[in-house]
Amino acid sequence: MSRQALPAVLELPEEPGHREDCAPPPGVLVLNHNYEPLNICTLRRGLVLVYLQKVEVIRRSSYSFLSAEDQFLLPSVIRVKSMVKRPQPRLRVSRRSVLARDGYCCQYCGSGSELTLDHVFPRHRGGETSWENLVCCCRRCNTKKGSHTPSEAGMRLPHLPRKPGYVPYIPFPRFVAALKNPDWHDFLAGYGKGLE
Repeated sequence: MSRQALPAVLELPEEPGHREDCAPPPGVLVLNHNYEPLNICTLRRGLVLVYLQKVEVIRRSSYSFLSAEDQFLLPSVIRVKSMVKRPQPRLRVSRRSVLARDGYCCQYCGSGSELTLDHVFPRHRGGETSWENLVCCCRRCNTKKGSHTPSEAGMRLPHLPRKPGYVPYIPFPRFVAALKNPDWHDFLAGYGKGLE
């Protein structure tokens, strides 16, 4: 691949500071045309998309790639050039959707660790597994509440749970690891709340 065939966004800058001494990060963050996170693809796939000019590079990593003829920086964040329509996920009750609806925070104490689900009105007393009866709850509060209602256990819910009017955003599994990549923080702000 010659420098003439290389998209300008990948060209190595004149100033030093790129890295060649260690392995590059394992993937590239792909954003939709409206900057919504779409996926994390492999570096190889990201380079192919850039080379075919299907995406634009929004942020380059500090890692460089050395080919037989040239050297250039690897992409870290890319954005597709036209809007990708994603199918709207179905709104259904699941552990992941309830946690996402409640912002990955315990609804009793606000903690974001050791999260479980709690039936507000206990299941063994006839409580249903529904949007209106499930809340995100930390293990400590769930143990404290036990088989009681919140009022019987002396606990308070800030608001009653309800079915959301939208499909809660559920990050795909690799987003959790992606939160550790500082190049991506600006683009994933809010998507990993409670998952750090």
